[in-house]
Amino acid sequence: MSREEDYVEEQEEHEEIKNGKKIDRPGRQFYIPSQIVDEFGEKGRDHLNKPFRAQFLLALTAGSFMTFGAVFSILLAVGVETKGLYHLLSGLGFAAGYSMVFISGAVLFTEVNVLLPSYLFNKQGLMSRNIYKFWLSSYVGNILGAFMVAVLIYMSGSLSSTFNTELSMYLDHKMKFLDHGWKGWFQILISGVLANWLIGMAAFLTTAARDITGKILGTMLPVILFVAGNFQHSAANMGYFSMGFLVSDQYTWYEYILLNLLPASIGNLIGGGILVSLLFSYAYKEDIQTTLGRTNGSKKK
Repeated sequence: MSREEDYVEEQEEHEEIKNGKKIDRPGRQFYIPSQIVDEFGEKGRDHLNKPFRAQFLLALTAGSFMTFGAVFSILLAVGVETKGLYHLLSGLGFAAGYSMVFISGAVLFTEVNVLLPSYLFNKQGLMSRNIYKFWLSSYVGNILGAFMVAVLIYMSGSLSSTFNTELSMYLDHKMKFLDHGWKGWFQILISGVLANWLIGMAAFLTTAARDITGKILGTMLPVILFVAGNFQHSAANMGYFSMGFLVSDQYTWYEYILLNLLPASIGNLIGGGILVSLLFSYAYKEDIQTTLGRTNGSKKK
C-alpha cells in the first residue's frame, strides 16, 4: 500500500456515524514510528535500485549541499558573542543544507547509513545485492561534491576575510582531538556515533512529517543539537574541511581525512545503522507491514 493510500484509509477511519450523520474527525498529521521505519526501507530500496549514474549525481548534489550548509552556518554566527545564540544560529545555518538533502532526495552517506540498513533488515537475502559499491559511491560523491562547491565559492570571491577568520575557529574546534593522539581518534569515533544518531533522528522526524514546514522543523532540531555539541559528522565536516583546505594551511588533507573523517565515518555507520535503523526495526518488527522482502508485484527486488 502506498503512503497516499495509507493516508486516505486513515482519514476514512476517522469518520464516525452519529444520529444518522457522518462526522469527520481530523486524522494524524504525521506517520507513526512503524510507518517511518517502513518508509526508510522503501527509500533505501529506491536508492539502491537507481542506475549508478543517478546514485553518483545525487551523491555529488548532497555533498554540495553540505558545503552550502557549512558556509551558511559560519555566516550566520559571525560576530555573535553569546554562546547559546552562536550555537543556535550556526545550527540553523547547517539545517538549511540538510533540509535540501532530505527534501530533494539527494544521496548523503550518513542518511544512507539509516535508510539502507532499514531495507536490509527487513528483506530476504541480506547480502543478495552488491551494496558496497553504492555505499562507497555515496561517500566519494559527497566528498567530491563538497569540494567542487568549495572551489566555486572560493573562485567567486564572495566571502570576506571575516569569514576566513571564523572558519579557522571552526576548524580548530573540529580538529582539537589531534592533541589527544590515539585517544582523540577514538573520541572522534564515539562523537561520530552520537552525531549520526542525531542525524538519523532528523531523518526520522523529517519522514514523520507530511508537510514541508514539518519536514524543515523536524530537520532543524537534531541538527542544531549536533552542531552545538561539536559532534563529529563526516558529511558536515566534508563541507567545513573543503573550505578549510582552500583558504587555510592550518591542517593537511592527511589530517582531515585519516585523523577525522575516517573515525567519524565509522562512528556514523554505527550511530545510524545500529542506534536508529536496527533499534527501531527490531522494536517495531511486529508492526512493520513492509513488502520489501517480497519478489512479486511492484515491490520486486
